[in-house]
Amino acid sequence: MASIFSRIASGEIPSHKVAENDRFFAFLDINPVAKGHVLVVPKKEIDYIFDMETSEYAAFWEFAMEVARALKKAIPCIKVGIAVVGLEVPHAHIHLVPMNTMNDLNFSKPKLQPSSEELASTAALIAKEM
Repeated sequence: MASIFSRIASGEIPSHKVAENDRFFAFLDINPVAKGHVLVVPKKEIDYIFDMETSEYAAFWEFAMEVARALKKAIPCIKVGIAVVGLEVPHAHIHLVPMNTMNDLNFSKPKLQPSSEELASTAALIAKEM
């Protein structure tokens, strides 16, 4: 059965896309830890990031870097934080989180609850910078 991220990347489940190419897909987390929290996923379903082929792994990070640069331009922040956790969804993914304090990358704090309109607006800001 396809993971939720595969279903999002294929368009089966709607998302707030910020970037896409033939191998990777980036979209807003609907329960973000900070405004602009993006998830970057490979379209090819793979559970563990370190099981990726070396060339695919490098391309994945290159795509994430492009998204992070656009994210930093779109959402005022000091840096874009990175987390690779991968326990909740069995599909490799990178969290990109705009940070102004260390607490902005704290996944145990209460999540934000942005409206669909807020998410759409934020996604458009980031996509414009891609």
